[in-house]
Parts: sequence; structure tokens; C-alpha cells
Amino acid sequence: MRCPKCGEQDDKVIDSRSSGDGAQIRRRRECLGCGTRFTTYEAVFHEAMRVKKRSGDYQEFDQRKLRNGIERACEKRPVSTESIEATVERVITELENEYGREVTSEQIGERVMRHLRKLDEIAYVRFASVYRQFHDAEQFIHEIQRMVKTGRARKKGKR
Repeated sequence: MRCPKCGEQDDKVIDSRSSGDGAQIRRRRECLGCGTRFTTYEAVFHEAMRVKKRSGDYQEFDQRKLRNGIERACEKRPVSTESIEATVERVITELENEYGREVTSEQIGERVMRHLRKLDEIAYVRFASVYRQFHDAEQFIHEIQRMVKTGRARKKGKR
């Protein structure tokens, strides 16, 4: 690691610890040339996923777009930032494990809806309305009825 002050490449690690949710390692370093202390972070490098859009075009997977969509669905709902971040991480991990480096926008949308339904039903319906392109109130009603019906079936199965 190159020293940010003098550019020397020799340093020693003074302290290492997990950062945040354990996805990164924080290292405190000291330059052997000038004695400056600085912090570095290490994280696993993930190969970039490509998303196949409905139009057939491909684009690079953008974690910010995923987070923004989930945040918009959860806006003004009692959902913590930590829950949103955990959902984003779970969705990405599941997509990488199941589909590898190429995923369709439909697979992303379905996975997000599955997690949002567990997290907050209103956020789920909001996301579904955009993702499934609801055109009228009738589609909202149909989705809510379907959600209620499957929710009852799950509760009966748990007894």
C-alpha cells in the first residue's frame, strides 16, 4: 500500500478489525518511511453482474439503483436504514449465488418483491405497482387480495 503522504510502499499494519457487517476489514497502517499513520479498507471484489433488460439490452448491475428502488418503496414507512441495507445485501448475494454474472431485470424484481413482502407489505405493494406497471386501481386491489389470500394460507400452514 502506498503512503498517502510520501508515496513510500513499505508500511506495517498496526491494527486490523472487521468493519460494519463484516464485509470489510479496516486496517490501521504506519508508513516505514515517514511514520505517517493511515487507514485502509479491504473488501471482497465481486465480478460485475450484467443485467438483461426487458428490451434485450444489457447493462452493468448498479447497486445504487437497487437501493434507490427499495428506499422509494419504503419511503415514510417504519423501515430502518439497516433493514434496507440488509435487504439490498441479501438480494445481491442471492442473485450472485443463483445466477452468477448474468441476471434478468425480471429476476431482480421478483427477488426484491419477495424480500419486501416479508419486510413491509405496503412497501411491497408500492414496489409491485411500479415493477408490474399497474395502470389502474383494479390492479392494486387484485394484488392486495392475492397477498391477503396467500398470507392466510401461510398462517394456516404454520398451525
